[in-house]
Amino acid sequence: MVLQESVDCLSSFFELVAKHKDQKIVYALFCGGSDSATGESWCPDCVSAEPVIEKGLAGAPEDAVFIKCSVGDRTSWKDPNNEFRVNEKLRLKGVPTLLQMNSPKKLVEEDCSNADLVEMFFQDD
Repeated sequence: MVLQESVDCLSSFFELVAKHKDQKIVYALFCGGSDSATGESWCPDCVSAEPVIEKGLAGAPEDAVFIKCSVGDRTSWKDPNNEFRVNEKLRLKGVPTLLQMNSPKKLVEEDCSNADLVEMFFQDD
């Protein structure tokens, strides 16, 4: 079964990536933060992508790690100097972003809601 972990800042994300550096595959999902009243992300694309990604994750290799990372609230995400946007290893342009660390594999925004693309994304090469 895929190990799943969640974090809510860039430094915690990279700590988890370092912790799991010996894993064959580390997947990461970057989403808008959750609204404290509703518990849902402020990002409608993230809300629609989450169940598709959850289902697709069932087809991921069992020894993989899946890290879900919040990029914060809408205002901080929209800042062009947001740490997730300017980080040299990530350079996120939109949320949700699903990527495989140390790989060119990446799905962004509405592609994360496409069940076929998500299923192919999680298949071990």
